[in-house]
Amino acid sequence: MRRSAKLRKDALAVTFTLPAMIPLTLFWFIPLGYILYLSFTSWDFMSPEKVFVGLENYRYLFDNPAFYEAIKVTFLFCAGSVLPSMAGGLVLALLLNRPMRAAGLYRTLMFLPWVTPMVAVSIVWSWIFEPEVGLANTVLQAFGAEAIGWLQDPKWALAGVLIVTIWKSIGWAMVFYLVALQNVPAELLEAADLDGASGWDKLVRITLPLLSPTTFFLFIVQTIGALQAYDQINVLTQGGPSGSTRTLLYMYYQSAFESFNIGEASSVAVVLVISCLLLSLASSFVSRRSIHY
Repeated sequence: MRRSAKLRKDALAVTFTLPAMIPLTLFWFIPLGYILYLSFTSWDFMSPEKVFVGLENYRYLFDNPAFYEAIKVTFLFCAGSVLPSMAGGLVLALLLNRPMRAAGLYRTLMFLPWVTPMVAVSIVWSWIFEPEVGLANTVLQAFGAEAIGWLQDPKWALAGVLIVTIWKSIGWAMVFYLVALQNVPAELLEAADLDGASGWDKLVRITLPLLSPTTFFLFIVQTIGALQAYDQINVLTQGGPSGSTRTLLYMYYQSAFESFNIGEASSVAVVLVISCLLLSLASSFVSRRSIHY
């Protein structure tokens, strides 16, 4: 009797899961398996045959200095975009969480860049970063500083892309922190006031620890998003100058759609997928531990 009830329960679970598994299989598992297969082949998008080369694409990739340079740029891009946007979002959330006039308007204005398409944002910022008549250099020169080749100088190109990325994503982090701040128990803050705790002590000892699940969630999600950044790089710098803004994803794009080396591009894609998978597993592991404790 128990066995038949368990079988009915399992069948019901499969029935409810199947509608979600069909598109997931068609649009995720099958393409992922095909990409993995292509990473073991040599193909130029046009030849009718795909030549099996085994691990040759991976050997070439790990012997290619450009691959390690792309890893470096990807790491700098992730660190330079995720951490400042999270810190800025937290500061904005702390400021806008207080009772104030037009708080809803300020929150909306801070969130607007996130809902604006990245391509449109990048085009506007490319005008701002224009070396001769752009607003950025006009402001610098007004304060007596020299003009900067924001998107033309290898020393500054990545900084220019990071400014655009942070400006767009800071409002998204702010919204999550606002929700988390509103869920901080008022009783704890009132008890801290009765004990004579300063505002800084309440922030460091009560608020920030209670925000740690949100902070970890934002870190994982925004890091995965940074690994997948493409639009702003393509519009602003096309991976240049001199590869200074070429991330792993943009290296994949150049290998696949400029060099037509699908095998090499697929091996880069596999590395990216594994990186995202490891981040997701880390997120799941830490979440389970935090719930357990």
